[in-house]
Amino acid sequence: MEVSRLNQLMDLVGELVLGRNRLLQLITEARTEHDARADTDERLRLDSLLGELEEASDKVDYTTTELQSAIMQTRMVEVGQVFGKFPRVVRDLAREFDKQIDLTVEGEDTELDKSLVEEIGDPLLHLVRNAADHGIEPPEERKEKGKDPRGEIHLSASHAGNHIIIEIADDGAGLDPDALRRKAIEKDVLTEDEATDLSDSEAYQLIFRPGFSTTEEVGQVSGRGVGMDVVKTNLAELNGTIDIDSTPGEGTRFTLKLPLTLAILQSMLVRSGAETFAIPLYAVSEAVRLEPGMIETIQEGEVIEHRDQVIPVMRLGEVLDVQSPGAGGQRADRFTEEQDAYAVVVNVAHRRAALVVDELISQEEVVIKSLGDYLKSVPGIAGSTILGDGQVIMVLDIGEMIQHEEFAAEEEGAEAADADGVPAASSK
Repeated sequence: MEVSRLNQLMDLVGELVLGRNRLLQLITEARTEHDARADTDERLRLDSLLGELEEASDKVDYTTTELQSAIMQTRMVEVGQVFGKFPRVVRDLAREFDKQIDLTVEGEDTELDKSLVEEIGDPLLHLVRNAADHGIEPPEERKEKGKDPRGEIHLSASHAGNHIIIEIADDGAGLDPDALRRKAIEKDVLTEDEATDLSDSEAYQLIFRPGFSTTEEVGQVSGRGVGMDVVKTNLAELNGTIDIDSTPGEGTRFTLKLPLTLAILQSMLVRSGAETFAIPLYAVSEAVRLEPGMIETIQEGEVIEHRDQVIPVMRLGEVLDVQSPGAGGQRADRFTEEQDAYAVVVNVAHRRAALVVDELISQEEVVIKSLGDYLKSVPGIAGSTILGDGQVIMVLDIGEMIQHEEFAAEEEGAEAADADGVPAASSK
């Protein structure tokens, strides 16, 4: 079936999901109103009607869910379509660089949305090429280290809830966090103090900086790190995340996490000021209630320390200029003492932040609707959706929002440096 027809069916199912949510909301309100009535005769008459309405609603709910699942399955294709080109890529690279490399593939029958299959090819190609080029050592070097002369790259795919997990692992040289720190200092990406403060996992994230590489040689295949910014950008556009686990001398593992479909999402509803927003659940790590003193200021930026990590803070009310209830147009900014506030820890690609909101409302399945050409470029907004009560709310694009705030902070730092005549310190 043509993708355009599948997209049209998904749009219709999306409308059906919204209608179902509205019906469930109305039935809930009718039941509440019914239970509040004191007239016994009227309660009895309405009770039977409400019971039948709820039974019919359950059938609509079941049918909608099954139809949605069936159409999503129709959109699914096997990831093997992407994996199939990598054995030849690895063979060609091994021959060019006089290396011995075996590629093992697992989970080729894992299915994901058609719209994602075409988009993940380039990020995976970058990761596989880097693993073959500068991940796997030459046979002589591997022998000296007591390794099998034949290196191995392992490519796998699997499902985890509403996500697909793709892993690219090699048993090569691994990433040296100290070398990454030194390179960051040489390239003026970080100061010595900032580099020293980086944990190993944070140092690994440096390879996603544009043009960052630990190799001095430039060949047909870029050094590990060059082109990784492309991987990061492409994954962020797909609302995906990427994690790195590396042991020097033993190998590196990249773990990609992608949503199964981009049209219907599980989301966390939050309130900031007078507005409700939907945060896609794939970007949410956890939610934390803020206690007084949890938010600290470091180099004019707010952070929280959570699970042994320092996470930058973004106040949703300030980022989106949200109006507070009855404030006469003043921005929602009620977090001075962090009273009744929550931090939603979000993670997209390598970007991580603590999003401060007023209230956590619920978890719901939402259908993303485009804002159209006129409003499509609003930073941090992926689209809109309609809740069961008819309220139209915005769905947040977490990756774009964090990136936009990083750029804004860098520009402010540059302006401050120009004003003082002193170069600003590089931001992490």
